[in-house]
Amino acid sequence: MTAPSPCIQVCVLDRATGHCIGCGRTGEEIGAWPWMPDATRARLLAQLPARIAALEARGLRGDLTPRLPPA
Repeated sequence: MTAPSPCIQVCVLDRATGHCIGCGRTGEEIGAWPWMPDATRARLLAQLPARIAALEARGLRGDLTPRLPPA
């Protein structure tokens, strides 16, 4: 089963870490997501909570809400 993308439509890369402040992935990981094997996606998804927590600790996430396209 293919894991859904963790993207929340808040796409800004932190210059210090290279991690997106929305989903926690790097630009390279974002670009490779559609072709990543499920096992690689699962390993990456397991890393994201720690990355997001580190971004939050640095005050980079604030009150993020997903920016979904208008209906």
